[in-house]
Amino acid sequence: MRTVAFVSQKGGSGKSTIASSLAVAAHQTNEKVCVIDMDPQGSLMNWARIRAAGDIEVLASGAARLPALLATLERRGVTLVLLDTPGAEGAASSAAMQAADLSIVPSRPSLFDLRACARARAALEEIGAKFVFLLNQCPPAQTARVQDGVEALEEMGGLISPLILARVDYQDAARRGRGVTELNPSGAAAQEMYGLWQSIDLRLARAKVERLAREAA
Repeated sequence: MRTVAFVSQKGGSGKSTIASSLAVAAHQTNEKVCVIDMDPQGSLMNWARIRAAGDIEVLASGAARLPALLATLERRGVTLVLLDTPGAEGAASSAAMQAADLSIVPSRPSLFDLRACARARAALEEIGAKFVFLLNQCPPAQTARVQDGVEALEEMGGLISPLILARVDYQDAARRGRGVTELNPSGAAAQEMYGLWQSIDLRLARAKVERLAREAA
């Protein structure tokens, strides 16, 4: 079982919206997906209620319960767990960072978001966690602001591809309890989400190889 956490030190970065569409994209590639909503706002629990389907399980959990819940999900044959956390420092974010094979830090291309990324990086580096940044809600034109964001996040620790643009499909899909790959399979947002899942899958595979090599050494 592989575990991916969406973490940030600031609200509004789009963690829940990305996690919901990513869960659907991964499910469509035959992953058995479970989403754990650790945010008291319960955005993904609400998404699941609107979705009203049993294909992707969504559970709520706090920090204390997370290790036992992950162990249960692994015994049940779940292959991918996505953790959605609050947009602030705290026990839930810390627990998710500790548990994840990979933490993804979404950021909008804005000064305040990039500063929050620096705080998230410090927390992740302190525990030796693997992480990568994701530039989200980018304007359609590749402006200087976007390029500055790309350069800043690359310097801070690495940027996963592709960039996620501010597209109406993301909000429409979330509002309907869907993923963008269901709402508009041939749309640009769907292609972004398929690409993001492929990038994450490759990083998780690479991390597994590195871990096995360390264990064998």
